[in-house]
Amino acid sequence: MLVRHKFLLAILSILLAPMGGAVADTSGIAGTFDRKAALKNSQAAVGRSVGDYVFRDTRGKSVKLTGFQGRPVVINLVYTACTHYCPVTVQSLARGVQAAQDALGEDAVTVLTVGFDARNDNPARMAAFARSQGIDIPNWHFLSADAETVIALTDDLGFVFFPSAQGFDHLAQTTILDSQGRVYRQVYGTDPAIQAIVEPLKAMQMGQPDGMLDLGGLVERVRLFCTLYDPAIDAYRFDWSFFTGLAIGAASLLALTVFLVHAILQRRRVQTGRATIPRKRRSRGGVN
Repeated sequence: MLVRHKFLLAILSILLAPMGGAVADTSGIAGTFDRKAALKNSQAAVGRSVGDYVFRDTRGKSVKLTGFQGRPVVINLVYTACTHYCPVTVQSLARGVQAAQDALGEDAVTVLTVGFDARNDNPARMAAFARSQGIDIPNWHFLSADAETVIALTDDLGFVFFPSAQGFDHLAQTTILDSQGRVYRQVYGTDPAIQAIVEPLKAMQMGQPDGMLDLGGLVERVRLFCTLYDPAIDAYRFDWSFFTGLAIGAASLLALTVFLVHAILQRRRVQTGRATIPRKRRSRGGVN
């Protein structure tokens, strides 16, 4: 398994210290971070169901992953000692999530920022991290867990990380789960585009089963269809052009219908008028 944690490395270092360099070979985490292998491992997780793990929120309360099912979940993995890449990723994600909630509704998505440095990331550290990032967005939770849970979770998500001199080497990966807890999409980079977050969420909302599509669902689907990204303002907005085109088309069809009906009625009136005009009878025996 590619995923390893600093805590496990420390144990291995103590147990295998007499073996010198054997620690690196046994742990499988030394050497250059292989981004190609990490990306392959990440993509292999798409479609995978994520286990029902237990975390602690910033108040120390236990929460289960299945408690967030029923709507898409965005999982953002960080370690709180990170001073650059993790905060940058969180800030970029915040813009995407805010855009998603503005476009799709406040309850369109749940966000879980999970600390993967189980040795240090605890509820207090996660709370401090949330405050330092100024995150105050509905349905965004900052969670921590023990080492065993972190390893199992990151394995399910295809998230590769290992200790380095700077802290940890890892992919800048954000994982989007569907409402059933399956990996739906992987988003990469510390500054993903807003569309990279919103479009998968929009696609999942529009892809709901037809059996659930009542009048309200139909209206919602039309609204989603007309909500488009505007690069000029770097945000999503409702595009009225669909309804403008629909109105123009309807008006044109109505005008054509009125014209045809008028023409048909006019023709019938002419034909009826001709039928009622009496014909002159010719007189017999000459002109009177």
